[in-house]
Amino acid sequence: MNIKILTPEYVVFEGEVNSVLLPGKNGEFHIMKNHAGIVSSLIGGKVKLYANSIDEAYAKNFTKENDKDSVFSYPIKSGVVEFNHDKGIILCE
Repeated sequence: MNIKILTPEYVVFEGEVNSVLLPGKNGEFHIMKNHAGIVSSLIGGKVKLYANSIDEAYAKNFTKENDKDSVFSYPIKSGVVEFNHDKGIILCE
């Protein structure tokens, strides 16, 4: 599935991931391939991408959660996500 993470200043990430974990108002939620369409607001926390690897151009924006799993996190203050047909856009600050 394809995910884009955008801030007003720059593109944080654009590429293929296995899934994404997001900080929602009612708790964290996981979006995986073939997930139903969703639009949701996000609160402060970490966006976690589960991916085999991240392109070098975007790697500087992320912290690798641990060495075993391919989990990359990016801190946000707030935002919104739209996901449909295995494509997601996360607008955040």
